[in-house]
Amino acid sequence: MDYSEKISERFWNLPDKGELESHREETFIDDIVQKNHIERELLSRLDGIKTVFDGGAGCGRFSILLAKHGCEVTHFDISQSMIDKAKELAEKEGVLDKITFVKGALEDLSNFKDNLFDMVISFDAPISYTYPNQERVIGELVRICRKRIVISVSSRLGILPYLANPIQKNQFILDENCGDPFVKWCIDNRANAVEAFHFNKDSVRKLWDEGLMGGDYEIAEYEKGGTPWCITYTFMPDELEGILKRLGVKNIKLAGPGAYARTLPNELLVKIMSDSEQRSDFLDFCYRYDSNPFVCGMGKDNLLACGEM
Repeated sequence: MDYSEKISERFWNLPDKGELESHREETFIDDIVQKNHIERELLSRLDGIKTVFDGGAGCGRFSILLAKHGCEVTHFDISQSMIDKAKELAEKEGVLDKITFVKGALEDLSNFKDNLFDMVISFDAPISYTYPNQERVIGELVRICRKRIVISVSSRLGILPYLANPIQKNQFILDENCGDPFVKWCIDNRANAVEAFHFNKDSVRKLWDEGLMGGDYEIAEYEKGGTPWCITYTFMPDELEGILKRLGVKNIKLAGPGAYARTLPNELLVKIMSDSEQRSDFLDFCYRYDSNPFVCGMGKDNLLACGEM
Protein backbone atom coordinates (compact mmCIF):
# COMPACT_ATOMS: atom_id res chain seq x y z
CA MET A 1 0.00 0.00 0.00
CA ASP A 2 1.43 3.43 -0.96
CA TYR A 3 1.86 6.05 1.74
CA SER A 4 -0.74 8.29 0.10
CA GLU A 5 -3.41 5.64 0.58
CA LYS A 6 -2.37 4.89 4.16
CA ILE A 7 -2.24 8.58 5.11
CA SER A 8 -5.61 9.28 3.46
CA GLU A 9 -7.22 6.32 5.18
CA ARG A 10 -6.06 7.43 8.63
CA PHE A 11 -6.93 11.10 8.07
CA TRP A 12 -10.43 10.60 6.69
CA ASN A 13 -11.27 7.95 9.27
CA LEU A 14 -10.89 10.38 12.17
CA PRO A 15 -14.08 9.94 14.26
CA ASP A 16 -15.34 13.51 13.77
CA LYS A 17 -14.73 13.74 10.01
CA GLY A 18 -18.21 12.63 9.00
CA GLU A 19 -19.95 15.15 11.21
CA LEU A 20 -17.65 18.06 10.34
CA GLU A 21 -17.72 17.46 6.59
CA SER A 22 -21.51 17.28 6.55
CA HIS A 23 -21.69 20.91 7.72
CA ARG A 24 -19.21 22.51 5.32
CA GLU A 25 -21.88 24.35 3.32
CA GLU A 26 -23.10 25.87 6.57
CA THR A 27 -19.54 26.88 7.47
CA PHE A 28 -17.54 27.93 4.42
CA ILE A 29 -18.65 30.07 1.47
CA ASP A 30 -16.20 28.46 -0.96
CA ASP A 31 -17.91 25.12 -0.31
CA ILE A 32 -21.28 26.67 -1.09
CA VAL A 33 -19.99 28.01 -4.41
CA GLN A 34 -18.20 24.83 -5.40
CA LYS A 35 -21.01 22.44 -4.54
CA ASN A 36 -23.61 24.66 -6.19
CA HIS A 37 -21.55 24.57 -9.38
CA ILE A 38 -21.21 20.79 -9.28
CA GLU A 39 -24.91 20.33 -8.58
CA ARG A 40 -25.81 22.37 -11.65
CA GLU A 41 -23.48 20.31 -13.82
CA LEU A 42 -24.86 17.02 -12.54
CA LEU A 43 -28.51 17.92 -12.87
CA SER A 44 -27.96 19.08 -16.44
CA ARG A 45 -26.43 15.69 -17.35
CA LEU A 46 -28.98 13.19 -15.98
CA ASP A 47 -30.74 12.37 -19.23
CA GLY A 48 -30.50 8.59 -19.65
CA ILE A 49 -28.65 8.11 -16.36
CA LYS A 50 -29.91 5.33 -14.08
CA THR A 51 -26.79 4.06 -12.29
CA VAL A 52 -24.05 6.20 -10.71
CA PHE A 53 -20.70 5.46 -9.06
CA ASP A 54 -19.67 8.17 -6.57
CA GLY A 55 -15.96 7.70 -5.79
CA GLY A 56 -14.80 9.35 -2.58
CA ALA A 57 -18.43 10.13 -1.84
CA GLY A 58 -17.88 11.45 1.68
CA CYS A 59 -21.05 12.32 3.56
CA GLY A 60 -23.23 11.77 0.53
CA ARG A 61 -23.77 15.33 -0.65
CA PHE A 62 -24.11 14.17 -4.27
CA SER A 63 -25.01 10.51 -3.71
CA ILE A 64 -28.14 11.66 -1.91
CA LEU A 65 -28.89 14.37 -4.49
CA LEU A 66 -28.76 11.87 -7.35
CA ALA A 67 -30.72 9.24 -5.42
CA LYS A 68 -33.46 11.83 -4.89
CA HIS A 69 -33.54 12.24 -8.68
CA GLY A 70 -34.16 8.52 -9.14
CA CYS A 71 -30.64 7.20 -9.69
CA GLU A 72 -29.29 3.99 -8.18
CA VAL A 73 -26.04 5.13 -6.56
CA THR A 74 -22.98 3.22 -5.39
CA HIS A 75 -21.47 5.36 -2.63
CA PHE A 76 -17.76 4.47 -2.39
CA ASP A 77 -15.49 5.94 0.28
CA ILE A 78 -12.34 5.18 2.27
CA SER A 79 -13.83 6.47 5.54
CA GLN A 80 -16.26 4.55 7.73
CA SER A 81 -17.18 7.71 9.64
CA MET A 82 -18.11 9.37 6.35
CA ILE A 83 -20.16 6.36 5.27
CA ASP A 84 -21.97 6.24 8.62
CA LYS A 85 -22.88 9.92 8.32
CA ALA A 86 -23.99 9.46 4.72
CA LYS A 87 -26.28 6.58 5.75
CA GLU A 88 -27.80 8.74 8.47
CA LEU A 89 -28.46 11.60 6.05
CA ALA A 90 -29.76 9.27 3.33
CA GLU A 91 -32.25 7.79 5.76
CA LYS A 92 -33.46 11.27 6.73
CA GLU A 93 -33.95 12.11 3.05
CA GLY A 94 -35.81 8.84 2.40
CA VAL A 95 -33.35 7.46 -0.16
CA LEU A 96 -31.42 4.87 1.87
CA ASP A 97 -32.79 2.10 -0.35
CA LYS A 98 -31.46 3.85 -3.47
CA ILE A 99 -27.82 3.86 -2.31
CA THR A 100 -25.34 0.99 -1.93
CA PHE A 101 -22.52 1.84 0.46
CA VAL A 102 -19.06 0.39 -0.17
CA LYS A 103 -15.92 1.04 1.89
CA GLY A 104 -12.74 1.05 -0.14
CA ALA A 105 -9.89 3.03 -1.67
CA LEU A 106 -9.95 4.48 -5.18
CA GLU A 107 -6.62 2.76 -5.81
CA ASP A 108 -8.51 -0.53 -6.12
CA LEU A 109 -11.69 -0.65 -8.20
CA SER A 110 -11.07 -4.19 -9.44
CA ASN A 111 -14.41 -5.41 -8.09
CA PHE A 112 -16.29 -3.26 -10.60
CA LYS A 113 -16.77 -4.44 -14.19
CA ASP A 114 -16.07 -2.40 -17.31
CA ASN A 115 -18.83 0.05 -18.31
CA LEU A 116 -20.83 -0.85 -15.21
CA PHE A 117 -22.23 2.62 -14.40
CA ASP A 118 -24.04 5.13 -16.58
CA MET A 119 -22.29 7.97 -14.76
CA VAL A 120 -19.10 8.09 -12.70
CA ILE A 121 -18.41 11.03 -10.38
CA SER A 122 -15.67 11.94 -7.92
CA PHE A 123 -15.50 15.30 -6.16
CA ASP A 124 -13.41 17.30 -3.70
CA ALA A 125 -10.20 15.84 -5.10
CA PRO A 126 -9.94 12.27 -3.73
CA ILE A 127 -8.18 11.43 -7.02
CA SER A 128 -5.43 13.87 -6.07
CA TYR A 129 -4.87 12.00 -2.80
CA THR A 130 -3.94 8.79 -4.65
CA TYR A 131 -0.44 9.96 -5.71
CA PRO A 132 1.55 8.43 -7.38
CA ASN A 133 -1.40 6.50 -8.84
CA GLN A 134 -3.59 9.45 -9.88
CA GLU A 135 -3.49 8.75 -13.63
CA ARG A 136 -4.20 5.05 -13.16
CA VAL A 137 -7.13 5.91 -10.87
CA ILE A 138 -8.60 8.24 -13.51
CA GLY A 139 -8.22 5.39 -15.99
CA GLU A 140 -10.10 3.05 -13.66
CA LEU A 141 -12.92 5.57 -13.22
CA VAL A 142 -13.18 5.87 -17.00
CA ARG A 143 -13.09 2.07 -17.37
CA ILE A 144 -16.19 1.53 -15.22
CA CYS A 145 -18.09 4.39 -16.89
CA ARG A 146 -20.60 3.80 -19.68
CA LYS A 147 -21.89 7.28 -20.58
CA ARG A 148 -20.70 10.31 -18.60
CA ILE A 149 -17.92 11.18 -16.18
CA VAL A 150 -17.70 14.23 -13.90
CA ILE A 151 -14.67 14.60 -11.62
CA SER A 152 -12.78 17.26 -9.71
CA VAL A 153 -9.11 17.23 -8.82
CA SER A 154 -6.82 19.62 -6.95
CA SER A 155 -5.93 22.55 -9.18
CA ARG A 156 -2.28 23.54 -9.34
CA LEU A 157 -2.97 27.09 -10.51
CA GLY A 158 -5.74 27.41 -7.94
CA ILE A 159 -3.59 26.19 -5.05
CA LEU A 160 -0.39 28.11 -5.87
CA PRO A 161 -1.79 31.37 -4.39
CA TYR A 162 -2.16 29.58 -1.04
CA LEU A 163 1.62 29.63 -0.74
CA ALA A 164 1.43 33.43 -0.62
CA ASN A 165 -1.67 33.58 1.57
CA PRO A 166 -1.63 31.70 4.88
CA ILE A 167 -5.02 33.20 5.83
CA GLN A 168 -6.86 32.31 2.62
CA LYS A 169 -9.51 30.25 4.40
CA ASN A 170 -10.54 33.22 6.58
CA GLN A 171 -11.93 34.87 3.46
CA PHE A 172 -14.63 32.21 3.20
CA ILE A 173 -15.82 31.82 6.80
CA LEU A 174 -19.59 32.22 6.76
CA ASP A 175 -20.19 32.45 10.52
CA GLU A 176 -17.31 33.13 12.92
CA ASN A 177 -19.43 31.86 15.82
CA CYS A 178 -20.45 28.56 14.28
CA GLY A 179 -18.48 26.41 16.73
CA ASP A 180 -16.44 24.57 14.10
CA PRO A 181 -12.96 23.95 15.58
CA PHE A 182 -11.21 24.72 12.30
CA VAL A 183 -13.02 28.07 12.02
CA LYS A 184 -11.90 28.91 15.55
CA TRP A 185 -8.34 27.92 14.69
CA CYS A 186 -8.35 30.12 11.56
CA ILE A 187 -9.57 33.13 13.55
CA ASP A 188 -7.30 32.61 16.55
CA ASN A 189 -4.20 32.08 14.42
CA ARG A 190 -4.77 34.81 11.85
CA ALA A 191 -2.42 37.38 13.37
CA ASN A 192 0.32 34.83 14.01
CA ALA A 193 0.03 33.48 10.47
CA VAL A 194 0.50 36.95 8.99
CA GLU A 195 3.36 37.77 11.36
CA ALA A 196 5.21 34.55 10.61
CA PHE A 197 4.65 34.65 6.83
CA HIS A 198 7.59 34.86 4.47
CA PHE A 199 7.21 34.41 0.73
CA ASN A 200 9.28 31.44 -0.34
CA LYS A 201 9.97 31.47 -4.07
CA ASP A 202 11.52 28.00 -3.94
CA SER A 203 8.32 26.45 -2.55
CA VAL A 204 6.22 28.17 -5.21
CA ARG A 205 8.52 27.05 -8.01
CA LYS A 206 8.65 23.50 -6.66
CA LEU A 207 4.85 23.21 -6.63
CA TRP A 208 4.64 24.78 -10.08
CA ASP A 209 7.20 22.33 -11.51
CA GLU A 210 6.25 19.12 -9.69
CA GLY A 211 2.60 19.59 -8.80
CA LEU A 212 3.05 17.81 -5.49
CA MET A 213 2.03 19.03 -2.04
CA GLY A 214 3.46 16.94 0.77
CA GLY A 215 5.82 14.02 0.91
CA ASP A 216 8.61 13.35 3.38
CA TYR A 217 7.12 15.39 6.23
CA GLU A 218 3.71 13.71 5.95
CA ILE A 219 5.28 10.27 5.78
CA ALA A 220 7.36 11.00 8.89
CA GLU A 221 4.29 12.27 10.75
CA TYR A 222 2.32 9.20 9.78
CA GLU A 223 5.09 6.90 11.00
CA LYS A 224 5.05 8.72 14.34
CA GLY A 225 1.34 7.95 14.66
CA GLY A 226 0.05 11.34 13.52
CA THR A 227 -2.70 12.23 11.08
CA PRO A 228 -1.14 14.65 8.57
CA TRP A 229 -3.04 16.14 5.66
CA CYS A 230 -3.05 13.89 2.61
CA ILE A 231 -0.19 13.92 0.12
CA THR A 232 -1.79 15.77 -2.81
CA TYR A 233 -1.06 15.85 -6.52
CA THR A 234 -2.27 19.03 -8.24
CA PHE A 235 -3.22 19.11 -11.92
CA MET A 236 -2.80 21.70 -14.64
CA PRO A 237 -5.91 22.11 -16.86
CA ASP A 238 -4.23 20.93 -20.07
CA GLU A 239 -2.75 17.97 -18.18
CA LEU A 240 -6.14 16.75 -16.95
CA GLU A 241 -7.76 17.31 -20.33
CA GLY A 242 -4.94 15.41 -22.03
CA ILE A 243 -5.30 12.41 -19.70
CA LEU A 244 -9.04 12.22 -20.32
CA LYS A 245 -8.60 12.53 -24.09
CA ARG A 246 -6.04 9.72 -24.14
CA LEU A 247 -8.55 7.56 -22.29
CA GLY A 248 -11.16 8.19 -24.97
CA VAL A 249 -13.31 10.74 -23.14
CA LYS A 250 -15.07 13.16 -25.50
CA ASN A 251 -16.74 16.58 -25.27
CA ILE A 252 -14.58 17.55 -22.29
CA LYS A 253 -15.57 20.67 -20.41
CA LEU A 254 -13.35 22.20 -17.72
CA ALA A 255 -14.34 24.67 -15.00
CA GLY A 256 -12.84 26.29 -11.92
CA PRO A 257 -15.53 26.66 -9.23
CA GLY A 258 -14.64 29.53 -6.91
CA ALA A 259 -12.57 31.57 -9.38
CA TYR A 260 -14.93 34.55 -9.14
CA ALA A 261 -15.66 34.29 -5.41
CA ARG A 262 -11.98 34.35 -4.48
CA THR A 263 -11.79 37.96 -5.78
CA LEU A 264 -14.14 39.27 -3.06
CA PRO A 265 -13.37 40.04 0.61
CA ASN A 266 -15.05 38.14 3.42
CA GLU A 267 -17.27 41.05 4.47
CA LEU A 268 -18.91 41.25 1.05
CA LEU A 269 -19.20 37.49 0.63
CA VAL A 270 -20.99 37.20 3.98
CA LYS A 271 -23.32 40.06 3.04
CA ILE A 272 -24.18 38.41 -0.26
CA MET A 273 -24.78 35.01 1.34
CA SER A 274 -27.04 36.56 3.99
CA ASP A 275 -29.53 37.87 1.43
CA SER A 276 -31.44 35.21 -0.50
CA GLU A 277 -31.88 37.28 -3.69
CA GLN A 278 -28.25 38.40 -3.81
CA ARG A 279 -27.10 34.88 -3.02
CA SER A 280 -29.10 33.37 -5.88
CA ASP A 281 -27.90 35.99 -8.38
CA PHE A 282 -24.32 35.64 -7.17
CA LEU A 283 -24.29 31.85 -7.54
CA ASP A 284 -25.80 32.18 -11.02
CA PHE A 285 -23.00 34.50 -12.06
CA CYS A 286 -20.30 32.42 -10.35
CA TYR A 287 -21.40 29.42 -12.39
CA ARG A 288 -21.19 31.41 -15.62
CA TYR A 289 -17.83 33.01 -14.79
CA ASP A 290 -16.21 29.87 -13.37
CA SER A 291 -17.27 27.87 -16.43
CA ASN A 292 -15.24 30.11 -18.73
CA PRO A 293 -12.24 28.13 -20.01
CA PHE A 294 -9.93 31.11 -19.50
CA VAL A 295 -10.35 30.94 -15.71
CA CYS A 296 -10.79 27.18 -15.24
CA GLY A 297 -7.41 26.75 -13.55
CA MET A 298 -8.05 29.42 -10.95
CA GLY A 299 -10.90 27.75 -9.09
CA LYS A 300 -10.71 28.00 -5.33
CA ASP A 301 -9.44 24.46 -4.77
CA ASN A 302 -10.62 22.19 -7.52
CA LEU A 303 -10.44 21.79 -11.25
CA LEU A 304 -13.69 20.29 -12.55
CA ALA A 305 -13.92 18.14 -15.67
CA CYS A 306 -17.03 16.78 -17.40
CA GLY A 307 -17.00 14.44 -20.38
CA GLU A 308 -18.75 11.70 -22.32
CA MET A 309 -17.78 8.21 -23.36
